Amino acid sequence: MNRKVSVAPMMDCTDRHERYFLRLISKNVLLYTEMIVSEAISRGDKDKLLSFNLNEKPLALQIGGSSPNLLGEAAKTGEEFGYDEINLNLGCPSKKVEKNKFGACLMKEPNLVADCLSKMQSKCTLPITIKTRIGYNDIEDYENLFKFIEILKNTGVKNFIIHARKAILGKFTPKQNLNIPPLKYDMVYKLKRDFPNEEIIINGGITSTEQIKEHLKKVDGVMIGRSIYHSPYLLADIEREIFNNEDVLSRYEVVESLIPYVKEEIKKGTRLNQIMRHTLGLFHGQTGSSFWKRYLSLNMCVRNADVQKIDHIMDKIKLNNLNAPVGKFA
Repeated sequence: MNRKVSVAPMMDCTDRHERYFLRLISKNVLLYTEMIVSEAISRGDKDKLLSFNLNEKPLALQIGGSSPNLLGEAAKTGEEFGYDEINLNLGCPSKKVEKNKFGACLMKEPNLVADCLSKMQSKCTLPITIKTRIGYNDIEDYENLFKFIEILKNTGVKNFIIHARKAILGKFTPKQNLNIPPLKYDMVYKLKRDFPNEEIIINGGITSTEQIKEHLKKVDGVMIGRSIYHSPYLLADIEREIFNNEDVLSRYEVVESLIPYVKEEIKKGTRLNQIMRHTLGLFHGQTGSSFWKRYLSLNMCVRNADVQKIDHIMDKIKLNNLNAPVGKFA
């Protein structure tokens, strides 16, 4: 599994429509689902929760929970559905998540986490990975982080994604937890030095290919979240500069390639805005990006939008493209 660059699991963002869209831009990055709770997988509609388009692969399933048995069964189900990796969420800081005893609060209970990981590995043959933080509340010393990772490593897990911020539990919102605690990349770098045989992936505040290249000198991989969601065509730069792949669609070609998928999904009952909302940032930084966002807002994000509007927006983009300066919709 190539984890050199991956797109972070993000609630209300990395659903199946977003992943299909991102895969049109990048063939090499590893994509993650939104976090799905193990209990929901056990009791809910598995097809609705876990089905995906094969074009999204390579694809990892992120799950949340603290019951070894439920997590083990969820991992087994994820393998049966065809995912390439199962990831355990140990980093989400929301109050709701903490109340239900999963996410970052589990850093307080490393032995329970170890039991969960052992059960997950016993139930499936896929790589089991974790995504966690460097600490929580007042606990952010390196010694504590080292001991936490060492306990988890002893279960046989070899892949660790580290968000280089601590989590403030019970006080900060998830959004505040993505911005206020300072980034401490050096702690992640030190983990790689101390665990040279494990795969250490860094996450948090990474916004450019230049930063990716610098991090890759010291760790095994880089995970990016919000920067990709707000400016998805950054993936094209990543394809060219990190994976040496020049066979990348232009922004216009991405939209054109998305149309058949959109039409097929609408036939199944998917609302247009459920797909197109993920594309708002496609022309970020380009002349004319405001036209794209405005047109989507007015024509795509309405409940009863129909298939004809897809063709109409393409005609409008073509017209604008023909009348635009070079590079407007490149």
